[in-house]
Amino acid sequence: MSVRSWRVRFGFVVLLGLVFFLGNAFHTLRSGTLATAQEPFAKPPGDQTYVGSNQCASCHFDQYLAWKKTKHSKSFELLPAKYRTDSSCLKCHSTGHGQPTGYQGPSTAALAGTSCEACHGPGSKHGEIAKEFANKKLSKEQEAYVRSTIPLVLPVNTCTECHVSEAHKEHPPYDR
Repeated sequence: MSVRSWRVRFGFVVLLGLVFFLGNAFHTLRSGTLATAQEPFAKPPGDQTYVGSNQCASCHFDQYLAWKKTKHSKSFELLPAKYRTDSSCLKCHSTGHGQPTGYQGPSTAALAGTSCEACHGPGSKHGEIAKEFANKKLSKEQEAYVRSTIPLVLPVNTCTECHVSEAHKEHPPYDR
């Protein structure tokens, strides 16, 4: 075999290997297996802000559609107009009322009603971190990391704040 023939074959093998390597690297990046996964948070990050259910829907669309069919999504609309500025009503009929980034009135209309964040807490950091993993198949470690960025619903505490503690036992009937 001539030196020239050997160089051509060697070059072809190197080129083929490079194409295989780059193709595999591209596939790996695209499938998300190289997306960073850190250790899950012991508790969700602080300093989160409320983002509204429309932003939650961008990743959790099926859950959003199910929520839209519930009274929770309409809890603000169900309030008679004269109660829509009453803090004692808004703590259950809006999301994050009384918190710095929660429902403040018409300027924060995306937080009217009892939305995702009313139970899960503010989701800004969850949204930021989860973007890195969008449209990718997550490993168990990655899923644990993303899930750790927002509180899980604890029905005993979260639901009872409005459904048992308030429950309108002392509330006079609405006079529409």
